[in-house]
Amino acid sequence: MVNDNLAYQITANPDSEVVIDEAPIKWCTVSLSEVIERGKRLEASVYDVEAKQAREVIANGKYPLTALGGADGMTTSYTGARFKRIWVEKSDYPIYQPSSIMDIKPSPDGYISALTDTNIDALRVTKGQVLMTCSGTIGKVSFVSNTMDNMIFSHDLLRINCNRPGDAGYVYAYLKSRVGNKILLTNSYGAVITHIEPEHLATVPIPDAPDALKLKIGNLITRSYNLRDESNALIDQATKLLIEELRLPAIEDFEVDCFKKNAPVETFNVKLSEMDYRLEASYHVPIVDAIVKHLEKYAAEVTIVGDKRISKSVFLPGRFKRVYVDEGYGRVFFGGKQLFELDPTNTKYLSISKHDKRMKEELELKENLILITRSGTIGKTVLVPKHWENWVASEDVLRIAPTNEEMAGYLYIYLLSDYGAKLIERCAYGSVISHIDDTHIYNLPVPLLKNSEIQQKINTLALEANQKRYEAYKLEQNALEIMDKEVIYAK
Repeated sequence: MVNDNLAYQITANPDSEVVIDEAPIKWCTVSLSEVIERGKRLEASVYDVEAKQAREVIANGKYPLTALGGADGMTTSYTGARFKRIWVEKSDYPIYQPSSIMDIKPSPDGYISALTDTNIDALRVTKGQVLMTCSGTIGKVSFVSNTMDNMIFSHDLLRINCNRPGDAGYVYAYLKSRVGNKILLTNSYGAVITHIEPEHLATVPIPDAPDALKLKIGNLITRSYNLRDESNALIDQATKLLIEELRLPAIEDFEVDCFKKNAPVETFNVKLSEMDYRLEASYHVPIVDAIVKHLEKYAAEVTIVGDKRISKSVFLPGRFKRVYVDEGYGRVFFGGKQLFELDPTNTKYLSISKHDKRMKEELELKENLILITRSGTIGKTVLVPKHWENWVASEDVLRIAPTNEEMAGYLYIYLLSDYGAKLIERCAYGSVISHIDDTHIYNLPVPLLKNSEIQQKINTLALEANQKRYEAYKLEQNALEIMDKEVIYAK
């Protein structure tokens, strides 16, 4: 296979000399006993070639190996006890799903009652822990900083404590590295692990680098997560300013017009003139009208996202048949599920030669573009950070191009808020999988504040938060680069 980037260069400069390196062949040795143990299977897929190579790399590396877990290992780990959850509408016990550990600012999956028959405090994670998903999509790793400290997670999440707290960042970087993660997900024979238990970590080797090198890597990870915390604090500050300026009450405190108060179900009237060709009850819930009326009362003006003062365009790319290639042969491609992640996981690579025109015209991302998921879990909103420049997002993600930098941050904060989210959610249609379209977002109400200085302050805080996320990404990439060059592949 020819590298797509090189193919593009050849097309653009046919007279230039381009040297093409062959892609490395994946290989490994397999003993006869392993073949017999695997049922005399001869397919390469039965033996994870990359995992066996990864183990050989660290076995032949510069530093001696120790176990990640176990009696003599670097860490101890545990999962929570299984329990039956008692869900309530609201409580002091928000609970988070393991998959949300990858989000920069996790959102709760719901709330459980204090009467739930389990030790709720034992489910909390603590600052300095390394977290790992251990069932479903396994091997995703995160680090507990101020943002996640004391959060309640479900039982099926591996909590890893380092015997020496200063090693936490080093362990995190190793498990995030390509080699470390590949070893983690397989056993010594290369068989893929489908569920990770604490005892599995005793079989995972890790280079025992000098303390100074561990500290160097660990400090970069800690600083990266500190920047994420600072980014989240700025987002919270900007949201608070928006709420205070518009005198917005909590969602549950809005007074709504009901057809019959104290009825067992929510009832309300809708005028024919207000139907908007939509017959779903969810489109006409009174809370939406209550929010819009409140905005009209306290804002200088309520316009729509499609107003040229707000955005240059609102668009949804067309669907197409994707051609994926190996890493290094295309451009980073991810979907709505990864939208809240700093460095999207489970990314794929879209062929440049097959999709170059479409990517340039519709799919590629630019800094300060606003993205909104438009199917499945709708309304996830993110402001594109600098390191996503020229990456490619799925056609299931709506794009808003703010009219300028002075509007991008403010619009993002408004759409991210509970109030903006409610207005987005009401547009959903579909009996099984919910969807929204670009026309819905185009016509979404947006308030302009009476105090323009406050509006600009909100905008500035949001852009500053996005910059910190970019800096956090660079620090983590630096740590992973050092892990590769000075630990894993060091000779």
